[in-house]
Amino acid sequence: MGTLRRHQDLLVLALAVVLLGAGGLAWARGASSVADGSWSAGAVLGLVFALAAMGAALRERRPTVDVIAVLALAGALWVGEPLAGAIITAMLATGQVLEERAAARARRELSLLTARAPRRARRITADGVLEVPVEEIGLNEHLLVATGEVVPVDGRLTGPATFDESALTGEPAPVERPGGDDVRSGVVNVGPPVELVTTTTAETSTYAALVRLVAEAQATSAPFVRVADRWAVAFVPLTLVLAGVAWWLAGDPVRAVAVLVVATPCPLLLAAPIAIVSGLSRSARLGVVVKGGAALERLAAGQVVVFDKTGTLTRGRPAVTDVLGRDGADTDEALRLAASVDQVSAHVLAGPIVEAALSRGLRLDLPSDVEESPGRGVRGSAGGATVRVGRPEWITGSRADRWARQVRRRADLDGSMSVLVEVDGVIVAAILLHDPIRPDAPRMVRALRSAGIRRVVLATGDRADVADTVGRIVGVDTVLADCDPSDKLAALGRESRHGPTIMVGDGINDAPALAAADVGVALAARGATASSEAADVVLTVDRVDALADAILVARRSRGIALQSVTVGMGLSMLAMAAAAAGWLTPAVGAALQEVIDLLAIAIALRAVLPTRLHTIDLPEEDRRTLALLRTEHDGLAPLVERVAAVADQLSTQDPSLAAARELLDALERDLLPHERADEELLVPLVARALHSHEAVAALSRTHAEIEHQVHRLRRLLDSVSADPGEPITADDVVDVRRLLYGLYAVLKFHNAQEDEGAFSLAPVHAA
Repeated sequence: MGTLRRHQDLLVLALAVVLLGAGGLAWARGASSVADGSWSAGAVLGLVFALAAMGAALRERRPTVDVIAVLALAGALWVGEPLAGAIITAMLATGQVLEERAAARARRELSLLTARAPRRARRITADGVLEVPVEEIGLNEHLLVATGEVVPVDGRLTGPATFDESALTGEPAPVERPGGDDVRSGVVNVGPPVELVTTTTAETSTYAALVRLVAEAQATSAPFVRVADRWAVAFVPLTLVLAGVAWWLAGDPVRAVAVLVVATPCPLLLAAPIAIVSGLSRSARLGVVVKGGAALERLAAGQVVVFDKTGTLTRGRPAVTDVLGRDGADTDEALRLAASVDQVSAHVLAGPIVEAALSRGLRLDLPSDVEESPGRGVRGSAGGATVRVGRPEWITGSRADRWARQVRRRADLDGSMSVLVEVDGVIVAAILLHDPIRPDAPRMVRALRSAGIRRVVLATGDRADVADTVGRIVGVDTVLADCDPSDKLAALGRESRHGPTIMVGDGINDAPALAAADVGVALAARGATASSEAADVVLTVDRVDALADAILVARRSRGIALQSVTVGMGLSMLAMAAAAAGWLTPAVGAALQEVIDLLAIAIALRAVLPTRLHTIDLPEEDRRTLALLRTEHDGLAPLVERVAAVADQLSTQDPSLAAARELLDALERDLLPHERADEELLVPLVARALHSHEAVAALSRTHAEIEHQVHRLRRLLDSVSADPGEPITADDVVDVRRLLYGLYAVLKFHNAQEDEGAFSLAPVHAA
């Protein structure tokens, strides 16, 4: 129906333009009768067109200004003003086409959800495994779920298993479930084949409920109310009363027709859609696809933003944050061997480990004799050694020692995942991985507040401690943890009391909330998902601060639309008064109305003009400089972690500061020159981009503090070594360790500061 309607509107517009142009050409050649006939045909076309629109509005029981157009067109024909009628028809048809395109919303298909839903299941019978349609599965049946398959119905595990539950929770890390635990349909088995006993049927399973949630939430989305409709409530009765009074006082229907012609609401039907379409176009250039004028208006009205965490405020993909060597082991070599065997692994953590090794410039070997234990780890030969990389429980078994337990505790404290590296039967290192917070997320939240958003909420399926940490860093008002899709829907209902809601997410599990919110915003830089199908707004760039700019553009476009309507209709009302007084004939009124229309359109076209946004547009030279400094910045990450590692290894039982002296040489050789380059190049660059030197004051202060702490370390080590005959004491070791830990804290804070305040100005886009 939508496609047919668009074709009809385009056909009416084409005919209106042809008839108006043909009449003008005939009039120019002196064929006035032909011109009047062509213009009359155009007016009749417009009358039919307006009557159809008015009828549709009446059936839908909504206010409309189309009645004015009907009366104006009929009146123009009645008093012999066909040109005015033809012009009105062209204006009406143009406005309808523009509004149809601006307000059209993309169909919210559930194709990705339904395509992913399992169609077949493996039933375990006395005769073996039998593949059957999922609809035939009943309660308490035994099913086999192979590696990589989607769990078809809810069930209870008969043994331990590992699942990718991101479709339901949005969390990227695989989850281990013990035997006897309940597992939901829609999750993917990433471990060995597993057996389960069904507890639901396919129709009542979790995944089927998720699909229904999307459909129900879509049905509750508020309909778009046109700008014209809001004005029509007062404008239509006023116009009809004024035309009736003019006719009654003058006793001449021409005056009434003049009032109606001048009152033709083209500023409502044309200028406002132009402003909205301009806003859609400008948003698209920012990498924000807004699905129609309806969504743009609701985006402009938003007051509360609810964020999912994973993939929205965080990257959505684990990254290596630290490599911990055991007993002084070479962490680079451990990472190199781990990445070598992980090159052929399909595990979700293998890719980040390989990326981390390559980013450090490590040369990887081609592994051999590789064996993968799905969901647990991988074993292979690389560099002449036998290497195992995987989950701590798989590597240590029942022999987890104090060091392995400390690694696990540190990972739990940081909300990280840990992977152990074993070389020739000896555990040599632990790799910590974490889903990092997007560096532009804190600035995006501040930008949202400056754009008029009053409340920011984080709603995530992750556990409370991890969610609270992200919420504190990013700066949200409220954190809601352990949320499933229905919890997010309930949260949206509660938050709607504070104003229109905007939901931002990127996973299948976010689709119901995206459809239920006043505006759903999906991140789709890594590819289309069910969330982008259910959303009203889709970010095609991998940076969330574009959302704040889209809100600014939406509010500016809506404001300009209202300005164009206010000015246009205000002038129209003055012209209506003049027509009622007999100062304007229908022909002059039609000409004046077109001038008013052009003025309203000119005001609306201001929405096309650029305006200052939150996104920073850096010159190409500054981009190159920023990229170079960022490469150096990332390359120093192992050196920063080495500061903590050296501090950890210092022992008062066997005092030795040789490692600290080697570290100091590296800091003076590699770190300090980079920090000085940052002060010389990065600080002025950021100040220019943000138009403020105050904005970089803290950055300069931490540069100075880092250099100060390194110089203190030099003085301390020199003083300890001043007397070669004096032995190193435990107090000397404690002083050096304390200084190193302090330096490490400053460096970590400073790196986060630069990531957020400087390097996020030109973020690295995801592949």
